[in-house]
Amino acid sequence: MKKIRILSIDGGGIRGIIPGTILMQLEKILQKMDNNSSCKLGDYFDMIAGTSTGGILSCLYLVPGENGKARYSAQEALDLYLKKGHVIFDRPLIEKITSAGGIIHERYSAGPLYGLLKHYFGEETLDNFIKPSLITSYEITDRNAIFFTSTDARENALYNFKVADVARATSAAPTYFPPAHIESVSGQSFTLVDGGMYANNPALCAYAEARKIDFSKFLNDPEKTNKPSAKDMIILSLGTGSVKKKYSYKHFEHAGEIQWLEPVIDILMSGNSETVSYQLTQMFLTLDKENQDNYYRVEPGLKEACSEMDIATPENISNLYQAGLTYVHDNFSKLEKIARVLLEHQ
Repeated sequence: MKKIRILSIDGGGIRGIIPGTILMQLEKILQKMDNNSSCKLGDYFDMIAGTSTGGILSCLYLVPGENGKARYSAQEALDLYLKKGHVIFDRPLIEKITSAGGIIHERYSAGPLYGLLKHYFGEETLDNFIKPSLITSYEITDRNAIFFTSTDARENALYNFKVADVARATSAAPTYFPPAHIESVSGQSFTLVDGGMYANNPALCAYAEARKIDFSKFLNDPEKTNKPSAKDMIILSLGTGSVKKKYSYKHFEHAGEIQWLEPVIDILMSGNSETVSYQLTQMFLTLDKENQDNYYRVEPGLKEACSEMDIATPENISNLYQAGLTYVHDNFSKLEKIARVLLEHQ
């Protein structure tokens, strides 16, 4: 039986350029090995999961084009950030002053971001994704985790949403953007914030979701494993740049709510990503030797790029792109190995 190939992408705002760049290069490697320039990244995975910026990338890879294949290439997905990132994270000087850095109200209007999402996705709905998905968000009225999955969307209109709304909800980072108030296709309303609040690294959530899916039916491929366990999976999990900003005891010895606001968000995101990576590593180490290496965690360095999620200056966008290219250059053989493994189960 063919293994289930899962792609998972962390949250991280504009730092999504880094995994986007690496995946753009991986797509090129796959196309060359497969001798097929028309296949796109989404065609080479059986399931894609994402949080926040990773959720937006996931939607771009999974939205359908012609003949049930992926609409956007990895380069086209990356271009949303390279060419339009400054639009998402832009605000007049007066708003910078009145928001007090996100303390008084959100830093950015959701209008420019939602406009871009509507441009890319139009009226497309979740049930039409080409592969199973898991995209995270959090409902703040009823207080529960929300997982946008194309398998549930196909079964019940209650769980079906417009893709633009899904992408908006998963990236509604508190203090950066206002919550997303959206409706399912059936008319049920939700008030949602960024999935990074509890699952900045959604790889373990993706594993749990995959365990219940009949992939042979969804993918129309009798050789694909149904309800796979870890030994039946290949998981590629990408971070958005390793953040190791130090916080000293002296600086936070008597810190209050305002002083802790930014560090708490930073620590929540990076701590969750590291914890999930540890859990999956240990899980795969329990498998037999030939399957232990089927979990790949890619966590690039930031190099000269800023660690903040919203620095979308031309200089920082270029630095983030270079950080992704540097990882590719230094780990090209690893990416080739991953590509070979993915193609073995194509």
